[in-house]
Amino acid sequence: MDFFFIGDSELVTAFRFIGIEGVSVKDSAEAVEVFRGITEGWNETAGALLPRDLGGAGDCRVLIMTEETADWLGDVLIQWQLSANYPLVVEIPGIMGSLPGRKTLVDSIREAIGVHV
Repeated sequence: MDFFFIGDSELVTAFRFIGIEGVSVKDSAEAVEVFRGITEGWNETAGALLPRDLGGAGDCRVLIMTEETADWLGDVLIQWQLSANYPLVVEIPGIMGSLPGRKTLVDSIREAIGVHV
């Protein structure tokens, strides 16, 4: 599986329509559990495979998640991104749009290349 999605249930359904499997999460604890299950395959506290069916997400190359989910992950996500391992993490706006204070992809590109049109 190349792509996997973590976010709210409405977007999980939407991603399934285009062939990308996913798992819905409702809070920080669930988000961390699923994220670790995908990136590590093991639950640190139980020392066993996660009970949640991740549908083969352990071999995904790109992990798509909502901005809200990324916020819930906090330092866990930052440490993963600094490790430079797969899966790559892509954050998208949630069903209610972007969170306040978040840059859009276009804003980030403009800032990186220094061109404003």
